[in-house]
Amino acid sequence: MLQDFQETLREVIQAIGPITLVIVILQIAVLKTPPYLFLQSLIGIGMAALGIAFFLLGVRIGLLPMGEAIGGELPNRGSVLFIVVSAFIFGFVAAVAEPGVHVLITLIDAAAPNNGTAGPLVLIIGFCVGFLVAMAMLRIVFGVPIEYLFAAGYGSIILLSFFTPPELLPIAFDAGGVSAGLLTIPVILALGVGFSSVLGGRSSLSESFGLIGLASMGPIIGVMLAGVLLQ
Repeated sequence: MLQDFQETLREVIQAIGPITLVIVILQIAVLKTPPYLFLQSLIGIGMAALGIAFFLLGVRIGLLPMGEAIGGELPNRGSVLFIVVSAFIFGFVAAVAEPGVHVLITLIDAAAPNNGTAGPLVLIIGFCVGFLVAMAMLRIVFGVPIEYLFAAGYGSIILLSFFTPPELLPIAFDAGGVSAGLLTIPVILALGVGFSSVLGGRSSLSESFGLIGLASMGPIIGVMLAGVLLQ
């Protein structure tokens, strides 16, 4: 496991290294922030690198195998309702726990303190991701072409964008972006791969993937709908 962690940490350092280099160059050439603040930033980057490495290792050895195992077991239950409810719960919990979602909430609170949107926004994102994951599972079960769902989803987004309050429109799209993050992607993908792998006569590529794209539409539509209904 130590070797796996070292490999994961190396990947994380390679990913955030260029960003760190840019920060250092900007600090020297342009920003010239106080040394203590710059040092604090570097320490924070180091802590983030370690945290992400531990997180990714946990995903690889825990969440991915668990998601595939659960996804592979769902069809054996013989109940479409059980599949839908299980997929919804997985999507909801993963989205509510997604770090990117909480970063977005924190920034919204910082920009508009005491606006009271933090709690409802998290629940809207979680509910909509769970709903779209459940719909994606139904699509696999009944063999519905994925382009139909994308067409309906993005058609709804385009239509709702004309009626959504301007201050909520960018938040809606950001909510869709952050909902597909470090936690939701491996959990939902593993669930889809495990689920489609036990269904005979299905293409593993066309059926296993696309869940993240579908799920990320949910928060966009949900936040837009909330804005239209509450304005």
